[in-house]
Amino acid sequence: MSRLTREQALGKLRAGVSADLDTSQAILALLARQFDAALRHRSAELTELAEQLSPSLEAMEQRRVQRVSLVRALCGARADMATLIASLDTPQGEALRADWQALEQLVLECKRLNVRNSALLTEQFSIMQRVLHGEETLYEAR
Repeated sequence: MSRLTREQALGKLRAGVSADLDTSQAILALLARQFDAALRHRSAELTELAEQLSPSLEAMEQRRVQRVSLVRALCGARADMATLIASLDTPQGEALRADWQALEQLVLECKRLNVRNSALLTEQFSIMQRVLHGEETLYEAR
């Protein structure tokens, strides 16, 4: 951060959080489509959706790494976003706090939908395995 002023670093942080808000909304939509495709057993669409999700997730991870670096440069090696936000007594600080809380909620919802989708796909795979290969204990003597 040596080449960035404090205001420039804060600007990058705000821009990253804003970009993550937009990306999270897009991911929510993709996860909804993924669930629908899984319910309807549309494997080609599932593959396409996975290809669309991957770059979004990678971009969010890159912004997260940048955010951690900027926060630590601004507030110290053990600082996190809560520390940074608490240090800002400005309207921009309030806006960042609101955006950060919204992002946290969106990420939690994305995680919830991802778990739901994974559970559905896992159950479908398990059912297909039983249909194709039978149950090992089906003909066990009692």
